[in-house]
Amino acid sequence: EEITLNLPGRDETLQAYLNYLRALGGADIRYARYAHMGNGIWSTEREPIRGGAMSRAFRLPKAREGRWFNKTWQAPLTHGRVYSEQEIWDNYAYFIERVVPVAEEVNVYVGIHPDDPPVPVLGGVPRPIFSSFEGYRKALEIANSAHVGVSLCLGCWLEGGASMGKDVIETIRYFGKQHRIYIVDFRNVSAPIEEGGFVETFMDEGYMDMSQVMRALREVEYDGVVWSDHLPQMVGGRYAAEAFSIGYLRALVQAVNSEAKGR
Repeated sequence: EEITLNLPGRDETLQAYLNYLRALGGADIRYARYAHMGNGIWSTEREPIRGGAMSRAFRLPKAREGRWFNKTWQAPLTHGRVYSEQEIWDNYAYFIERVVPVAEEVNVYVGIHPDDPPVPVLGGVPRPIFSSFEGYRKALEIANSAHVGVSLCLGCWLEGGASMGKDVIETIRYFGKQHRIYIVDFRNVSAPIEEGGFVETFMDEGYMDMSQVMRALREVEYDGVVWSDHLPQMVGGRYAAEAFSIGYLRALVQAVNSEAKGR
């Protein structure tokens, strides 16, 4: 939030991030994630999905707080006032203009995560950049570096629905062909926010056919990481949820590869 909202300590926090990039480069780790959210990820009470598994949900009329690790921000104004969209853009530009030279120097790729959820304003803080295709396009244009790209959270993009400007498949084709997608968070949701909110579902249960997503990734010759994300609470705990998700992912990869080879 110091960086996103230009709060006291911004330059110290930015320097810590630059040192983090240098440490990653020195350890031969080539990827770092960044999220430009001033007041965290917002959720409402968990809701049941298939088989009674409980999963994260978001209903805008009930949204009262944002969370990020050990921090919580409360509505209606998480930081005491309403911020402008221009402030958020200016603070992003200040950040990324200082990040790019270091990222290029140490050969670390910075993937920027979408706002979660991608709605216009939460707690007085607008989310004008990483809540739409056009925002991403402009943000990467400002960065003007092959070392700054997209941390593509499919769940966030599906949450946004039509408000994102382009759907998941179009987005993969556009940024994927530029080799600007560095990692893919593979998850599905029940519906876009515009239809009353969403619940995170099992990969095979939401409104998106995830096989289409995997085909699009193959189409653009994506060669990065695809991983499970935001697992539902299942009997057997996280290991059971992870096993289901990874098994589903591996089956999709095998299916689209076989399909492409005409088997």
